Amino acid sequence: MSEKRAFKLPGYAVALVLAGGRGKRLHELTDNRAKPAIYFGGNFRIIDFALSNCINSNIRRIGVVTQYKSHSLLRHLRRAWSFLRGEVGEFIDLLPAQQRVDEESWYRGTADAVYQNIDIVQSYRPAPEFIIVLAGDHVYKMDYAAMLVDHVEKGGECTVACIEVPRANASAFGVMAVDESEKILDFVEKPENPPCIPGKPDHSLCSMGVYIFNAKYLYSELERDIADESSNHDFGKDIIPNAVKNGVAFAHFFQGSCIHAPEEGQKEHYWRDVGTVDAYWEANIDLTATDPALNLYDRNWPIWTYRPQLPPAKFVHNQYNRRGLSIESTIANGCIISGETNRSILFSACRIHSYARIDWSVLLPEVDIGTGARIRRAIIDHGVRIPAGMIIGEDEQEDRRRFRCTQNGIVLVTQLMIDQTQ
Repeated sequence: MSEKRAFKLPGYAVALVLAGGRGKRLHELTDNRAKPAIYFGGNFRIIDFALSNCINSNIRRIGVVTQYKSHSLLRHLRRAWSFLRGEVGEFIDLLPAQQRVDEESWYRGTADAVYQNIDIVQSYRPAPEFIIVLAGDHVYKMDYAAMLVDHVEKGGECTVACIEVPRANASAFGVMAVDESEKILDFVEKPENPPCIPGKPDHSLCSMGVYIFNAKYLYSELERDIADESSNHDFGKDIIPNAVKNGVAFAHFFQGSCIHAPEEGQKEHYWRDVGTVDAYWEANIDLTATDPALNLYDRNWPIWTYRPQLPPAKFVHNQYNRRGLSIESTIANGCIISGETNRSILFSACRIHSYARIDWSVLLPEVDIGTGARIRRAIIDHGVRIPAGMIIGEDEQEDRRRFRCTQNGIVLVTQLMIDQTQ
């Protein structure tokens, strides 16, 4: 392929970000917001990563498909992503579920969500040659343009981005087998007994939820699928397995498009599905490390978002045993710290009052920690007020009585739970 053709490829593509899922395994974190709208990393929402990858890959025609409790997500998209200019062919098109097929059917699966918006996608000008289908609820940095070049060079109708995952965790993903040309020979969605990679018995090759299709092929496949009453109307369960069966699906290995800052060298190819409370806590806490696997400070590949207009974080009281102190912590704008934080991540406008201590915890925006409270290995939801002297994370039996506590001992706290303890 000529360099000129490769350079122009992103302009022939439209990205569709699937952002309608609830994320039931996150429990109360998704009671009032869709999973892609959940806060992450001190400043961001989860969907910001897929959208930033699009912008940084020069893919600037984007549709966001929403359904479950989308108000928080839509408000964020309006605030953070309105800088694209329609006059020059850039846009983020919001595609909420509208019962476009009939008056009974909302989105019945990921493939149906795209099918119900085919007429909108086909109306874009110039007409897209390629459709990039993305999950809006994963955290990673990836050059979709590099994957698009790989897709064109292999000559298939469909390309699936893949990553090596420990076999013990692979049951949560689509798992595939490939040949030496990277053609996909088999694809199984969320198998109970995942097949391993030849020569690597402890690892499986898993789908990242990133697909590229030739547009005409995808349109015809969605028409075929919607007419199949036995179908789940899902990419992982139906569309991809059929492409594999027909011999037109190829794999794209994440190491070919994973983004690292130039000074990082060969670090882990970072991709996370933060679909459980434990995974969400761990991915956030990982960011407080001195050299985290995910670099949010790389100015060559910025993660775009909306940031409220707040003053810088402040640490107060120059008194013995009452100084605001943060060790290996990430502190967002608007926070005022009089107590102490250690290996914790604080979103905007949090307050840590005197003599309080926060260890290995994630505090979402506008959390207020009362005087002398102690919080350990917890996630505190948006706007929660922790009473003075309350202790969380030190007595598992007491935590389970009052809050949600995972098998790994991570405590999830909401304001309703706090109110019920009073």
